[in-house]
Parts: sequence; C-alpha cells; structure tokens
Amino acid sequence: MNKKKTLYTGLLYLWFTIFLMAPVGALLMGTFEFGLSAFWQELTRPEALHALKLTFIITLIVVFINTILGLLTAYVMTRQKFWGHSVINGIIDLPFAVSPVIAGFMILLLYGPQGVIGIFFTEATFSIIFALPGMIIATLFITFPFMVREVMPLLEEMGRNQEEVAYTLGASRWMTFWKVTLPSVKWGVLYGMVLTTARSLGEFGAVLVVSGNIIMATQSATLYVYQAATDFNMIGAFAVSLVLAGTSFITLIFLELLKRKKDVMES
Repeated sequence: MNKKKTLYTGLLYLWFTIFLMAPVGALLMGTFEFGLSAFWQELTRPEALHALKLTFIITLIVVFINTILGLLTAYVMTRQKFWGHSVINGIIDLPFAVSPVIAGFMILLLYGPQGVIGIFFTEATFSIIFALPGMIIATLFITFPFMVREVMPLLEEMGRNQEEVAYTLGASRWMTFWKVTLPSVKWGVLYGMVLTTARSLGEFGAVLVVSGNIIMATQSATLYVYQAATDFNMIGAFAVSLVLAGTSFITLIFLELLKRKKDVMES
C-alpha cells in the first residue's frame, strides 16, 4: 500500500513538474536571460505599456459587468421556474464548450459592419468590431459562466426560507437581497470575480478575431506577446508574459487565501 502511495505521489510530482513548473521556469529563465535592464526596457516600451493598460481596463470592466449579470442570472435561475429553464441552464456553459476563436467569429458576424446588429452601429458611426467595445463583448462572453456557476450552488443550498422570513418581517426584495441573500453567497461572488479576472487577463482567441490587433489601439497584452514572438522579439514577449503570469498567480493565491478564510469561518 505504501509503495502504491509513493508511486502515485511521485507521478503527481512528475506531472506537476513537467506540465506546470517547467513552463514557468522556462518563462523566468527566458525573461532574465538578457538581464534586468533589457527586461525593464522592453516592459516600458509604449506599445507594451499600452497593451497592458488596455488589458487591465478590459478586465476591470468585464469583472464589474459579469458580477452584476452573473448574480442576476444565478438568482433568476434558482428562484424562478419558467419555460426553457433547462435549456438556458445548459446554454450558460456554452462558452466552455465553444472555442474562443469561434466565439470571436460569431461576435464578428453579429456586430461587424454588415452584421445583424453591427449595421445599426455603423450607421451611427460607432465602432464595435476592431475597437474596445468588441474586445469587451468577446471577453464577457468567454468569462460569463464563472460567476453563475460559483453562485448558483450556494443559492440552491441556501434555499428560500431566510428570504421568506425577511419578506414576512416587512423587508423589501432589494433589502432582502442586500441583507440576507448577498451575505450568504459572498464567497461564491468573490471566487467568481477572481476566476473572471484570471481568465480575462489571459484571453487571446476571441479578442484576436474581434480586435484586429492594431498596435497602440486594440492590441491587448496577450496579442502583444503573440506579435512580439512573431517578430522574434522574444525578450519583449517574455517580459509582458511574466507580468500577466505574475498577475494571474497573485490572483490565484488570493483565491486560495479566500478559501482558507472561508474554511476557518465555517469551522
């Protein structure tokens, strides 16, 4: 039994090293191969700074919107029964099943200059595709399920009893939501926000299709890495990649701290 346990543990560490630690180590080695000065020089280039700034702006907007929409969707899905409920519940996971590139192409067809919706914005001289709004929409689509799937199980576990008691005592729906419902699902909301942040920072496929990858305009950090690697500017690609990886790593550490705090409070 101990031999099997040792074997399984060794396989786990081997898998962890090859597929997780080795790529991170390669990124660190490649970043600092030419020294800190080269790293800082590439990171402070106007194109790199603009790409990082754009990525963080998109991430903040997406997290804010998806937190509200995700909460609303989860609440409706758990508190109301309506025709097509099971179908919508399945469609929520569509972004997980569809390739981001295909998602970006669908958004391009819908919001493009000749698209069903895009043609109206074109007449109003408002650009969605190859502009910031299209990049936000693409990232919203990709990250939408995270908040919903984190909050829905907590709402189902919570049930309706506490909310009904609040209604009986004269509380409005809005007050009940803020004072009863939201505190009960706050950990799910925080988890959803963290996962949405990490996914938004690393989105590439859908954003590539809808943005046009225009330098100093619609080039996000991941697109900058792609362009830098294509142009054989490996130190530039390494520098921005390290910033994105570091931000995602800090985000995931924050998620683990939240889980530990939750376990302590529940024990």
